[in-house]
Amino acid sequence: MGSGQLVAVFGAYGRTGRFVVAELTARGFVPVLSGRNARALEELADEHGLEARAASVEDLASLDRALAGTVAVINCAGPFASTTGPVIEAALRAGIPYLDVAAELEANLDTFADYRERARDAGAVVVPAMAFFGGLGDLLVTAAMGDWTEADEAHIAYALSSWHPTAGTRLSGAVSRERRGDHRLRYSGGQWERRTDAAPTLEWAFPEPMGPRPVIGEFTMADVVTVPQHLSIPDVTTYMNTEAVRDVVAPHTPAPVAADESGRSDQTFLVDVVVRSGNAERRITAGGQDIYAVTAPLVVEALERVLNGATRTIGVASAGEMFDAPDFLRALAPHISLDLHPQKQTA
Repeated sequence: MGSGQLVAVFGAYGRTGRFVVAELTARGFVPVLSGRNARALEELADEHGLEARAASVEDLASLDRALAGTVAVINCAGPFASTTGPVIEAALRAGIPYLDVAAELEANLDTFADYRERARDAGAVVVPAMAFFGGLGDLLVTAAMGDWTEADEAHIAYALSSWHPTAGTRLSGAVSRERRGDHRLRYSGGQWERRTDAAPTLEWAFPEPMGPRPVIGEFTMADVVTVPQHLSIPDVTTYMNTEAVRDVVAPHTPAPVAADESGRSDQTFLVDVVVRSGNAERRITAGGQDIYAVTAPLVVEALERVLNGATRTIGVASAGEMFDAPDFLRALAPHISLDLHPQKQTA
């Protein structure tokens, strides 16, 4: 457990940031609240009896002050296209691990491209996308691979009962769309493709009791960045059920509302992962409640393992490369239910 260690949380007052602060506190860490909104920070600090250190990515000295004396930083502040670089740089100057919950494809790609060599040479640990999108799917695919050293395809299908986006989700999505322009991204044949055609609508056979549901195919999420970074899989595809897509793109869908004492919404999710190699297929499914809330145990479990030395590499690495995926998933049992399906042969 944290034993009173200070951990900086940049973007602490956002919805995900608040869940991360609560999870850190529950595990014995002392969160140091940071971000650009000084008033929001002070209100959160007063509520929890914590220290607030206002900082912005435009003021590098403020970031250094925010991270002073901490053992790690968790970046929860989107749009990550603006925050990842400056906060990683501050972490490197401070000599502490960096983790983020970014689900922006472009920001994730930038982190791997821009910091892989620098972080490795510095002996630093940088874990991007350690969240529901990016981290969880990567862990599931890695666990499903088992003893396979390569596979032909990985498919990650999401079913959300609803998707009430936070203001941060909307802002991050807008920044990604602006950077991407009229294109969408797909990872096929071991490389990224920029496409202008519409993503296909398909049917995905989710396990019972959910059963078959219409999904948007090639609904490319952060998992498509993280998985190929360390697994030899040339085709990685993510899918999202059409109901959730309609929710998240509708301009008037309200933000999530707390449905229990922990602050979780009543949203439920299912993540169905299928990995294929030749005519063999391996499948694993995870379920839970509230994609924003479940990000907190994901990133804080990762933090604990980094600080305890339960890591497999240094530098920039996604969840499945950095950690023992099956063991990590078992540690999430209070928050995520897992179902490992028997391997089967396909025609």
